[in-house]
Amino acid sequence: MTDAVDLKALAKMIDHSLLHPTMTDEAIIAGCELAKAYDVATVCVKPYAVPLSRCVLEGFDVGVCAVVAFPHGNSTTAIKVKETEAALADGATEIDMVVNIGKVLGNDWPYVTAEIRALNDASVSQAAGLKVIFENDYLDDKHIVRLCEICSEIGVAFVKTSSGYGFVKQPNGFYSYAGATDHHLRLMRAHCPPSVGIKAAGGVRTLEDLLRVRALGVTRIGATTTAQILDEAREKLGVRI
Repeated sequence: MTDAVDLKALAKMIDHSLLHPTMTDEAIIAGCELAKAYDVATVCVKPYAVPLSRCVLEGFDVGVCAVVAFPHGNSTTAIKVKETEAALADGATEIDMVVNIGKVLGNDWPYVTAEIRALNDASVSQAAGLKVIFENDYLDDKHIVRLCEICSEIGVAFVKTSSGYGFVKQPNGFYSYAGATDHHLRLMRAHCPPSVGIKAAGGVRTLEDLLRVRALGVTRIGATTTAQILDEAREKLGVRI
């Protein structure tokens, strides 16, 4: 790395992900406590967990990011807006919404644009940032570029690669996903202005991964291995990189 980055700056790149469907309230509380200890950017939680997370994080500089229409993006726009408004009323400070993937693949760009704009308006009205999840594993480069153009025109806070749950059926019958690939991250950075952040989600699990995607222009990541990443940074890199 050519520029110095302190440990706090690395921590503030991380949304600590608490999204697995099997997570209990106890697990969410433990995740929020970890987020407090490591002083990350946010915890990323399911909508019902926003009030609980806000309570645990009270007085700490860690935001609450709520997911909307997660992970498949198939709710109506009206429901997505209501879900956004409810999460913000409960104390969310950021929103991660999933696009309507079928509409993207069908090139219904007026629908996609109107939906993203509606959620961005709802978020901005409450001083919250909107991250737009593309689910790149399902898309071709042309779809990703067009989504970047739309999000840039609207002025969303972030574009995001993946939900982490966008599994694609492989020829052998098993399901897997690539998540945040270097190719897609370069493509997204190239087609968004500096004012739009890039969030890498899916497959960023180590300090090496974090530093690699940061060098590609990523400004936020979603991670479940937050402690391992930041412990390794502290051990190997000390206070500064």
